[in-house]
Amino acid sequence: MADVLLYHHIQGLTDGVRAFADELRGSGHTVHTPDLFDGRTFDTIDAGFAYARDTGFDAIRERGAAAADDLGPDLVHAGFSFGVTIAQQLAQTRAGARGALLMFSCIPVSEFGPAWPAGVPVQIHGKEDDEFFQEDLPAARELAGSAASAELFIYPGDQHLFADSSLDAYDPEAAALLMERVTAFLAAV
Repeated sequence: MADVLLYHHIQGLTDGVRAFADELRGSGHTVHTPDLFDGRTFDTIDAGFAYARDTGFDAIRERGAAAADDLGPDLVHAGFSFGVTIAQQLAQTRAGARGALLMFSCIPVSEFGPAWPAGVPVQIHGKEDDEFFQEDLPAARELAGSAASAELFIYPGDQHLFADSSLDAYDPEAAALLMERVTAFLAAV
């Protein structure tokens, strides 16, 4: 079973993120969900961005990296949207990463190094008409085409945080398929 470090999205460590983690735990995985917003959650993406901007994006990312320091190297780094910025950086720069799950976002690999690390499998998930994911889609396609063990899954629709069951964006059908794919990925790493 995998040891997963899951970073929440810009609306915080919502009940839906917790439920996602609990479902993975139900499959036998260990899932760590650091709360980078100190218990705060936000009703909208804009409100979450305002909090992160006021707190400092770099300070929040440093909190995320510190959470990984306490767990050791043998992790699958996972993130929802904003959390991908931390998960992807750690997967690319920390020795011993077992894999990466990039949900609803993908940063150009060149932000963190010259290439995706050999031997680190990655899955990328997003909706085809999600305005946020569309910005990241070129980077996602480039990563999927350049890494030996990379999969890109594009779902129909425009919801951004579609696997968070506590938000209006929740899409049960797409979320179930995402979970099926994530579970298979974790079983293989």
